[in-house]
Amino acid sequence: MSAPAAVRDPARLARRGLVVLTIINLLNYLDRYVPAALSESLRSSTLRISDTQFGLLTSGFIVVYMFAAPVFGAFGDSRSRPRLIALGVFIWSVATALGGLAWSFASLLVARAAVGIGEAAYGTIAPGLISDYFPRSHRGRGFSVFFAAIPIGSALSYVVSGQIDVHFGWRAAFFAAGIPGMLMAALALRLYDPPRGVHDPKPLADAIGSAARASVGAAYGVLRRNRPYLLTVLGYAAYTFALGGMAAFMPKFLMRVRGIPEGAATTWFGLILVGTGFVGTFVGGWVGDYLLRVTKQSYLWVSGLATLVAAPLTLVALSSPEPSAYWGGIIGAELLLFVSTGPINSVIVNVVAPEMRATAVAVSIFTIHVLGDVPSPALLGFLSDRTSLAQAVLIIPVAVLVSGLIWTYGAWRGGRQ
Repeated sequence: MSAPAAVRDPARLARRGLVVLTIINLLNYLDRYVPAALSESLRSSTLRISDTQFGLLTSGFIVVYMFAAPVFGAFGDSRSRPRLIALGVFIWSVATALGGLAWSFASLLVARAAVGIGEAAYGTIAPGLISDYFPRSHRGRGFSVFFAAIPIGSALSYVVSGQIDVHFGWRAAFFAAGIPGMLMAALALRLYDPPRGVHDPKPLADAIGSAARASVGAAYGVLRRNRPYLLTVLGYAAYTFALGGMAAFMPKFLMRVRGIPEGAATTWFGLILVGTGFVGTFVGGWVGDYLLRVTKQSYLWVSGLATLVAAPLTLVALSSPEPSAYWGGIIGAELLLFVSTGPINSVIVNVVAPEMRATAVAVSIFTIHVLGDVPSPALLGFLSDRTSLAQAVLIIPVAVLVSGLIWTYGAWRGGRQ
């Protein structure tokens, strides 16, 4: 009898697994940002979605997502990861398609909230699976491939959903986004599931993970005492506040404040996301890995410094009326913000034991959303309805600055220990 495939060639199966997970991650973000691409159509449709309600659509999805994440995190540390991922992909894909059948704000809110259940299963478990596919020295690059799907999927959502909306209506955009994920759920069942911590030194698990193995509550206690983890997640929360606001309201901003037509606004913003996200994510992952030979805090230094430089560019993008200035600001800010994606997620899985990575990612997801993109879209919508969208978006550069300061401090503090 021949040896199992995982024994014959685990490296090949790991690469194949990364490809499948990356494609699913692309669909993850394509589905997530469909409402953002359809924002003005939802406002003028029979649903009459106000800016405040639009912000609540995004926040409602995130609330369910962050509360479901710890549940799937606990499962992900002890049960079959491919099966849990496949279940999550199927749930969110069906829920996305059901958004096209909405007859009121409440029904659309329920559909979008259900998307959060499925994405919670995937978002908590996939990073831990990838960390077991690759050794620590190559995780930054592995995550850079995986997270490059974020800008590409987001961009496809803006471009494809925007064009489908223009030609076929907003309901068709939800249907088109949901169907591919149902097919990818079948591929997820065949993913390679290596032993947890297979590429990590045993002392790491013994030193950090002994309490975590006792119970979920003990794992939370370990995370609360892990200062590098806490600083990383707090900076990530401010970063997510900024990105959540930008993702939800940037198409509205370009259409309403800058006067750009819907098709052009969603297409150009989508193309910018593809270009800056692809380049920024790969650069961040490779530079973070390369600088590990110089400092163990390389991932935090790369994320912190890139985000600090992005803060003034974000302000220019949202405040200057000159097309050359605001388009240049958008490109520069997005490029630098995406630099942080691979390194910061590498930090989260590297500073905890292999046996509790899904739990650590789940707690991170809960925290960054409850402090980040749960309040930011709703707050921006509230401020926009009561002042103007041009004034409301100016809170975004402040959040970018805060995230950069926290990560830079974390890198400096870690280097002194």
